[in-house]
Amino acid sequence: MSDHIRVLGEHHIDLVSLSFVGCGLTQTVMPARVASAFDGDWDLVVFDVGGDQAGALSLARYHTDFAALPAGSLEVYDIVNVFRPSCETPEKILKLKGELEDFARQEVTGFVNNSNLLTYASADDLRHGYDILRETSDKSGIPIAHTTGRKKFLDEFLADGRDPKYIGEPIALETYMYRSPDNFTYGRI
Repeated sequence: MSDHIRVLGEHHIDLVSLSFVGCGLTQTVMPARVASAFDGDWDLVVFDVGGDQAGALSLARYHTDFAALPAGSLEVYDIVNVFRPSCETPEKILKLKGELEDFARQEVTGFVNNSNLLTYASADDLRHGYDILRETSDKSGIPIAHTTGRKKFLDEFLADGRDPKYIGEPIALETYMYRSPDNFTYGRI
């Protein structure tokens, strides 16, 4: 884990994490240091709580802190990978979104198309995610905030000329850490 933190530090990312992260355990009580997100002078703070009820419940603990933020400074994204069983259809995405909102006590303000199959991802995967999230956005009225993908595949997808309303701001991803058969390895994919 210390190697992971070193790599994040090299990219100017201050990580606040559970001490047993990566061990398959979930905790609904967050470390006290998380409160620094509301006290510090940060350019950007990201709470990645996972896409399950336990993660959303941990976010609810900060409901009053989020409510005290200036209007327009909080975005709550539902990051969707349509290749996960709970996100294969607009109906499943909206059901899960509702459950997570109830637990987190926050409303989703945007969807992120993060449709991938790890290192096997392609522009076709982004196209598939686009189609499902377009319908999800139309049904819910929630906009697509971002579409993510490796630069090569994202560029290919964007060249299709699809409606930007259902793409949002594209974010090209670069992988710095990836899993080898035996452990995590550092490098670029």
